Amino acid sequence: MRKNIVAGNWKMNKTLQEGLELAKSLDQALAGKKLNCDVVICTPFIHLASVCQSVNTEVVGVGAENCADHTSGAYTGEISAPMVASTGAKYVILGHSERRAYYGETNEMLKTKTTLALASNLTPIFCIGEVLEERENGTFFEVVKTQLSEALFGFSAEEFAKIVIAYEPVWAIGTGKTASADQAQEIHAFIRKTIEENYGKEIADNTSILYGGSCNGSNAKELFANPDVDGGLIGGASLEVDKFMPIIEAF
Repeated sequence: MRKNIVAGNWKMNKTLQEGLELAKSLDQALAGKKLNCDVVICTPFIHLASVCQSVNTEVVGVGAENCADHTSGAYTGEISAPMVASTGAKYVILGHSERRAYYGETNEMLKTKTTLALASNLTPIFCIGEVLEERENGTFFEVVKTQLSEALFGFSAEEFAKIVIAYEPVWAIGTGKTASADQAQEIHAFIRKTIEENYGKEIADNTSILYGGSCNGSNAKELFANPDVDGGLIGGASLEVDKFMPIIEAF
């Protein structure tokens, strides 16, 4: 059975002190609750080691928002997958639309990052999705298929089974627009079908596919009710416990 996952992406927010306070507050809010999903927080690099020591990582999974496409060396300012893993973190977001748009990350580069993340026993939360123009001109199915095939479909079935997919309708991030529940289900079902064509039904059925648009406490239940939507990659709403909890509890 595939996992339901609600993952927070803090992006470039929260000082170390603020981040620790948020992580501890979430940990306390979840203590003793019977959850129907895994909860993950992906934090800026400087938070990782402290957050891993401050929360019950059996309840709150911790991840990075990115990693380098090298394991070590003269790459000033970069953080490698082994470094991320050394903090106790278990997840890493790769291929987020902001990384693709602002930092020129390509599918080839992301394939390398995914290889290194898997080698460090990190679970990649791998982002795919289309921009507004691609949604409006109808090429969005082809866009997500290309992102999957160029970055991920070279991995073995055993490797691919360790990857979580996050679908991001880029046109719905921070814009206030949201894909309808029907639109989310349509593209999630397409992604699962595409995985099945490459890895077979068992792998496809066991792959968690998260919705990464503007998900909040008011629309999470409807989105998560879809058979192919296995949770969410949450941005702004993950920065406040009282906004994050209703999304977690939507399951």
